[in-house]
Amino acid sequence: MKRILLITSLLFALQAPLLAQETFEVDGSSYSLKTEVDGTLTLLWNTIDGEYRYFAKKGSAITELKNTKTNRRYQEEYKESLQLLTADNPVPTVDVKLTLADLRTYVRTYNKQVDPNFVVDEPSIQLGLRLGAFAGVSNSIFTQNPGNNFLPVFGVDLELIDRVKLERHAVVLRFKQTIGNSDYDFNASQFSLNYRIKFVKTETLDIFLNTKFVSYTYSTRNDFPVEQANGDIVLESSSGGDLTAHGIFGIGADYQLGNGYLFFTYNDIVGLGIDSNGEFPVDFTLGYKFNL
Repeated sequence: MKRILLITSLLFALQAPLLAQETFEVDGSSYSLKTEVDGTLTLLWNTIDGEYRYFAKKGSAITELKNTKTNRRYQEEYKESLQLLTADNPVPTVDVKLTLADLRTYVRTYNKQVDPNFVVDEPSIQLGLRLGAFAGVSNSIFTQNPGNNFLPVFGVDLELIDRVKLERHAVVLRFKQTIGNSDYDFNASQFSLNYRIKFVKTETLDIFLNTKFVSYTYSTRNDFPVEQANGDIVLESSSGGDLTAHGIFGIGADYQLGNGYLFFTYNDIVGLGIDSNGEFPVDFTLGYKFNL
């Protein structure tokens, strides 16, 4: 437990120095923005009300890069804005997506073309945090669960991401609460550290493999069957905590919706070095998260 709390503190500590930003006036509104690329064309951005917002600054003028949706189709206005801003030395926009990585590459390409003295100042990391809540159902295959009962679960995810070099990777601290019922009186509180690799990554959809590599679980069970010396079976209560290092795998997806992300996870499908009860795994959660 202490290890998990220590790692969580380190995640916040690592993020703190990366939050330096400056206030800019754009179309009569004030925004606190981070400078991603500084040059003839400057790229600014931030998450505002949980939504990624991108701006391009040339001279004293600042243009927001937009991609509005009409009749279920994205209008890609940002491409026209970039074409106008780089008209003196055009850079193709056909393959540019409205993501920090693509915009960074585009702006750097233009700056190199118009300024031979332009030097890329590449940050090593640019961390961000996402916080989400979820609920679902599980048959807890890594417990005895003799009746293969489905129990409700709920919890929260704290996700650490890097927006520069490791966009396909994330580390997640998850708290998951399992609630027993009359058929299976099993309750468990679990903190776990998870690593996610996003093997599909698009502008709106990420699909990832989740690996749970360490967890602390405190559980109670009030109907644990114990065989007596005379052969009778009596129900007893048991409780306890366990810190375990293992490899338990699942899959999931994030879908950008509104100012955050709708996320679905299929958890605890298979584990390495840990025995299941032999039942088919059913552990689904659905939730929503936003950028901090």
